[in-house]
Amino acid sequence: MRRKITEKLLDWKQNRQGESALLIEGARRVGKSFIVEAFAREAYRSYILIDFNSASEDIRRLFRDYRGDLDMLFMYLSSFTNTKLYPRESLIIFDEVQFCPDARAAIKYLVADRRYDYIETGSLVSIRQNVQGILIPSEEERLEMQPMDFEEFLWACGNE
Repeated sequence: MRRKITEKLLDWKQNRQGESALLIEGARRVGKSFIVEAFAREAYRSYILIDFNSASEDIRRLFRDYRGDLDMLFMYLSSFTNTKLYPRESLIIFDEVQFCPDARAAIKYLVADRRYDYIETGSLVSIRQNVQGILIPSEEERLEMQPMDFEEFLWACGNE
């Protein structure tokens, strides 16, 4: 599905080159997860999608226990998801990041490492509510995703 936000994602990938994570906020059910995963398939050699709405406690604990040992964190993530990670060619997606504040807090260290790119998604209300006890990373750029506009609707219907 063609969405205007895809151009902004490409611009972020090309111009930031790992200098920042991207937080995509928006109302529920506007297609954040869908568009980010489609972008990952097209623009990266590999990607890992972690949906914190349904992630196991083992995955969540990695971001608390291995924040200081990123080699172990990446090894476990790669193993749990059966996905090979390639430096500067892989994307790690934190879907519904508001459900795992430890992962959001780890963004500062992950971006500083510069091995991979990171996109976080979350709903506007929940992102703002679930920040107690964490330092909001300055290495995070924000992008708000809106519902489809009329032009995007026409594209989805095959009307160019």
